[in-house]
Amino acid sequence: MEYAAARDGMVDSLEHELRGVVDPEPVGEAMRAVPRHEFVDADHRAYNDRDFEEYGTRVLAPSTVGHLLQALAPEPGHDVLVVGAGVGYTSAVLAEIVGAEHVHAVDITRRVVWTARDNLRRAGYAGALVDCRDGARGLPEYAPFDRILVEAAAVDVPRALRDQLADDGRLVMPLGTGEQRLAVVEDGDVTEGDTVAFAPLLVDGEQHGVPVRNRTEREDREHAQKHHERRRGWELDWIDWD
Repeated sequence: MEYAAARDGMVDSLEHELRGVVDPEPVGEAMRAVPRHEFVDADHRAYNDRDFEEYGTRVLAPSTVGHLLQALAPEPGHDVLVVGAGVGYTSAVLAEIVGAEHVHAVDITRRVVWTARDNLRRAGYAGALVDCRDGARGLPEYAPFDRILVEAAAVDVPRALRDQLADDGRLVMPLGTGEQRLAVVEDGDVTEGDTVAFAPLLVDGEQHGVPVRNRTEREDREHAQKHHERRRGWELDWIDWD
């Protein structure tokens, strides 16, 4: 299989005027450079525009990655935090734009962290940092971040992530339960955009491979309805923020 041709075909589709998912620069250019087949085991799935499950995590479709990065608007030299490392593909595309040493990714599931590290190393982005952390806590040792991307949904932006965002920074994440909207946070203001569908931001004990907390969709909705107007929201009640 000619991977370069497959990449070009994938990005051509995302850049097409009828879809308009990504701009040619810098996101389209970066996606043309990253060997996505190094992050996806099955070659026939690597350049198809669909998502699927692998290693207990959701592998985002290329169009979803492109949409997120367009909203994030990274620039060369920006320090970026990715919450939800997944298989490492999003971090690799960011590394093409900002430089691998400026990319920091966290995931709550250790196996996912190992997978992302190995994929990034094999694809030539070993300089990107991937650590096993509770994503809602961020990565304070490397803060502040010019850009923060959260690939999981919550009712509100976790306080720690707000605190770790640079004064002129931008944070992108899905907000809501049930219907979710892709939100952009800048200068303390939240702007909600397109409807999206992401898995919830996990807390310790809910990650793949460990006994899970019995958190149900109904429970999510009830907590959200009951607490969304409180200063300390439901996600803060579940997470030890010390």
